[in-house]
Amino acid sequence: MSAPSAKQEFLPEEEVVKELSRLYSILPKSFVDELISKVKGLKITREQLEKLMHLAITTYYKTIIDPGEAIGIVTAQSIGEPSTQMVLRSFHYAGLREFSMALGLPRMIEIVDARRKPSRPMMTVYLMGEYAKDGEKALEIAKKIQLVTIENVAKSVDIDYISGTIVIELDPQQLRYWNLTINDVKKALDRIRGKGAEVKIEGNHIIITLQEVDPVKLRKVRDKVLQTRLAGIKNVKKALARKEGDEWVIRTEGTNLEAVLTMEGVDYRRTISNDIHEVAEVLGIEAARTVIMRELKKVLDEQGLTVDPRHIMLVADVMTWSGRVKQVGRHGVAGEKESPLARAAFEVTVRNLVEAALRGEVEKFRSVVENVIAGKYVPVGTGMVELMMEYE
Repeated sequence: MSAPSAKQEFLPEEEVVKELSRLYSILPKSFVDELISKVKGLKITREQLEKLMHLAITTYYKTIIDPGEAIGIVTAQSIGEPSTQMVLRSFHYAGLREFSMALGLPRMIEIVDARRKPSRPMMTVYLMGEYAKDGEKALEIAKKIQLVTIENVAKSVDIDYISGTIVIELDPQQLRYWNLTINDVKKALDRIRGKGAEVKIEGNHIIITLQEVDPVKLRKVRDKVLQTRLAGIKNVKKALARKEGDEWVIRTEGTNLEAVLTMEGVDYRRTISNDIHEVAEVLGIEAARTVIMRELKKVLDEQGLTVDPRHIMLVADVMTWSGRVKQVGRHGVAGEKESPLARAAFEVTVRNLVEAALRGEVEKFRSVVENVIAGKYVPVGTGMVELMMEYE
């Protein structure tokens, strides 16, 4: 390869960074920062640098949305059309509960409707330091996270309806696995003593005797005893440690983000739940917005569908801009529109119009729906332009 001529000499790295820094006045800081980080260490001539700067500016301005672009309608169509494909694909998962609810259209509806509790709440718990590298230590944390009840350590449960007694035999192996002792079981059972039932522990057996023999009450007491918490975190039914890439990660069924984040060895900066409302409560509305984006993208990616991330970001923004998570529906975004005609066109027409009349609301014709109803020009694209003419 021939050496560059005098005009084509390679520029020093400081000069390249200095020239690219001029773009800060034109382009977003994050865009320029990424550009500078990618050219560091490369040999670049003056001509190549000028071409790169011109390409960066033109590429950025091509991605900007034109004034008057109907981004809401484009977003709705861009996410709505692929979701019809999802309806067809979701039938392939019939019979598999894990897939049928955690993936596909039902999960997407859950996110957009901002359901108070997801049908399959899950957490991804990341670990740090030696806990992330050692499988045994990761398993220890998983055991501390998973909720352990008397049912998990019981070998057998017998009910005698005649004498009104319940006998639960404990499994010593399970107690050892969960690092529990008979004393731990005694402490847990102290909470239900003296409520019409007498609880005794003999060896590995729990004997519960009711003062009044009532079959219905016997079953209720048995269920209550079996669900008594011995260890672990409330609401987390399962915790599984597995290696993903170079580190160990814990996946859970059930969520309790606040409790998990305070545990030793848990990386609180990356650990996240798929429960949007819980994330908003524990980490704030910005974190909830990020979870909405991630979960929507995850559902679409798992179905093999490609949607521009900016459409997903717009949906997340609309759901969270007010500072709380709102559904895209009559009780959320659509039902809280400023325009009374737009609200009436969406659902419950008569009630919305009557309430608007009672409150004396004014229709300002700022959006698409109300202008279509009134037969006016829609304020989108060329409809936004107002021409003024000088007349003498």
